[in-house]
Amino acid sequence: MWLVVGLGNPGPEHRGSRHNLGFEVVDQLARAHGIAFTRKVYRSAVGRGLIAGAPVALAKPLTFMNLCGEAVRDLCVAYGAKLEELIVIHDDLDLELGCLRIKLGGGDGGHRGMRSILEELGRDEFIRVRIGIGRPPEGVDPTEHVLAAFEAAERVAADAAVSRAAEAVPVILEAGYLAAMNRFN
Repeated sequence: MWLVVGLGNPGPEHRGSRHNLGFEVVDQLARAHGIAFTRKVYRSAVGRGLIAGAPVALAKPLTFMNLCGEAVRDLCVAYGAKLEELIVIHDDLDLELGCLRIKLGGGDGGHRGMRSILEELGRDEFIRVRIGIGRPPEGVDPTEHVLAAFEAAERVAADAAVSRAAEAVPVILEAGYLAAMNRFN
């Protein structure tokens, strides 16, 4: 079974923030494929169903970002997902707003959620879908930047990137991450 995890912070105060794009992608996937988040297990909201003919568990860790690795580790064990069947979707400061990058493996790039996942799993051989949010303006703390909501003009680019990421996941499941990289990167 594939495990598709969108990263974000729980709670209404974080809805719409730059850091919650991973949540937005799995929400869009759930709507598009008729999957409901019916369970709260392993510190995550989870919905199961089929995407591109593959059995999938969609998950949104309900821990805060810097502890999400614990939830991802527990989900991998519970659903029997091998690392090559794990897709993590997250925001990325180092990519321009709206830019999408799919890759296998790598470091945390300063992303605390990715750092937590790498520490808990002990390996990096899983697929990542990175969504660019851009660097903060000069003088703005990166933490404030990722936790802030998008401005109206930025929201258009963010929404387009969320839709493209949601389109990329079925391609990964059906044709592999290399095909998705060629099409979406």
